[in-house]
Order: sequence, then C-alpha cells, then structure tokens
Amino acid sequence: MAGHGTEEHPHGADRLCEAGDRVYSRAVRRGRVARADAEAVPCLLELALLHPDPDDMDWLVPTSPQEVMTRLLRGVHDEVRESQRRVGSAVAAFEWYAGLGSRLQALTGPGEGTSIRVLDGLSRIQAAMDEATEACTTEVLTVQPGGIRREEELTEGLHRALTLRGRGVRMRDLYTHVARHGQGLLNYLELMGDAVQARTLDEVIDRLILFDRKVAFIPANTDRTMALELRHPALVEYLVTVFERLWRLAVPLTAPLPDTGIEGISHREQSIAALLAEGHQDAVIAERLGISVRTCRAHIARLSETLGAASRTQLGVRIAQVGLVRAAALGVPGQSVH
Repeated sequence: MAGHGTEEHPHGADRLCEAGDRVYSRAVRRGRVARADAEAVPCLLELALLHPDPDDMDWLVPTSPQEVMTRLLRGVHDEVRESQRRVGSAVAAFEWYAGLGSRLQALTGPGEGTSIRVLDGLSRIQAAMDEATEACTTEVLTVQPGGIRREEELTEGLHRALTLRGRGVRMRDLYTHVARHGQGLLNYLELMGDAVQARTLDEVIDRLILFDRKVAFIPANTDRTMALELRHPALVEYLVTVFERLWRLAVPLTAPLPDTGIEGISHREQSIAALLAEGHQDAVIAERLGISVRTCRAHIARLSETLGAASRTQLGVRIAQVGLVRAAALGVPGQSVH
C-alpha cells in the first residue's frame, strides 16, 4: 500500500493532492475521519497527517495544522543551513584555488579565459562588474546579505541595473527579511519595475552576483575589498544551483511572511529562537539575520517575556516546549537574559 501511494501521490505535506486536501480538511473540521474514507489517500498516513485513533482503530485523527506547519518550517531551516554549509565549503575551496591561480598568473601573465581571477581593490572590482554588465544579455542573479540596504549601496550599482533593464535583461535578487523594511530598496524596485523580482529569507549566503550563468563574483575577504571572478563552468553551475535552491525557499517581497502559528511570537523571533538553539551568541545571530545586536537582544527579551523565561537556560526549555525547534538541538548558554 505504501508503494502504491508513493506512485500516485508523489508530493509532500507542502503541496497536498486535491483528494488529500479534501480528506485532511474534513478530518480537521470534525476531529477525525473514518479509515475507509482515507483509503484513497494513503499519502496522508505516509506524511503523518493522519494517524490511528487509539480509542477506535476504525477511525483516523488529524495531526494539528500548527504541528504540520512547524515541521515544514523546520525542514526549510534545515535546507537553508545545508545550502549555506555547502557554499561555505565551496568558497574555502575557491580561495585555495585562487591562491594557486595567482601564483600561476605571476609566472605566465594574465590571459583571456582565466577560470578564477582575484580582483584586488574596489576599482578593479567595479571595472570587472561593468565589463560583465556590458556582456550580459539575458539574466542576472544576485544575493544581497545584511539588513536594510543603505542608499549608497543601491546607488552604487544603479547605473548597471538601468543598463541591464534597457536591454531587456531579467534580474532576480535575494535579500534577508529585514531588507523589507528599507524604503530605499522599495524605491529601487519600483524604479526597476517588472525587470526585477525580489524574494527574502531569514538569512542568506554571502554576496553573490551571476551574469548569464557564465560568470560569478563573490567576496574574497571580509571587508569586500577583494573579490573572485569565476568563469569555470562547474563552479558557476554550482553557484547557480545554490541560488535556485534558495530562491525556491524564499518568500516573494510582495507576499507576507508566514505566520509562526504561535501567538505573540513573530517570524523573526522564531528565527532567533532557532539560532539560539544552535548555541550562537547574540552578535552572530544579529549578523546572520541582518539586524543590530541591540535589536537582536530586544527580540530575545520579548521572546523570553512571551514564553515566561527568566534566563537563557529557561528560555531554551520554553522554546522546546512550544515546538519552535527540536528539543534535542537546544544548546542555549545558561546566562541572564538582560
């Protein structure tokens, strides 16, 4: 039966088939559903959306929608973390190869078609970006980390964006959720019109710009005064795959953020709870979510107040009890909240 269900219902809990949606909705409304009525939708049992009623095995009872939503959000967080881990490993490898490439270039001199090129200095980075913009004909993909975009950051690349729009190039941008609150970004997107699509995530990877899926630019140091220009097809394809995975998980800027399903706890506070559970300090959490440390601590204080916790240790327990994250993942330091 399980195999038959998998063949006819190849989906997850995030996209139920029409029959599954109908039966699960009925079960939620009525509190249970007859087992015979669910025979045509084995997917509901396989996905643990229905389970046997311990008091009467001829009936099935539904898993609460709040629990299903928490499970789905947890899966999204896991996918994002895994993508970020893989990108971190790839960037480390890029830097190693870049070191080898720079030594080779010193011996052989610069040439066309270099797979990995180190751009040292903002002027060289800007020149290379302008060159890639001129050659671009179809698509630009970007990841913009940090929080609210400063006006100077948006102005810096505006001439390139307008040039691309004028040639009919399509652009897709990924930001953190915090960027939604920046008026400068909203003005930029209004100016660009339908040439740009934007989506947001709790946290994104470091800055990435891809032109026509042929050339990519990533930072080569923490202050971004150096960059790597990547033209190796395998490396660029890998980065495109990472972008597409994050894009699929992201929320369109025009859509509201999903509700946490827990009264009094915002989406951002749920993200902070997940990072606290991983044992991260306030400064790290703030950087990853694109907010200030002060704002981060204010959210933690509100989270503690909402959950009735007086310390970080107690907060970890409360987070597990309400189902924000898996209890087994909690490693919250035991220190005062304030």
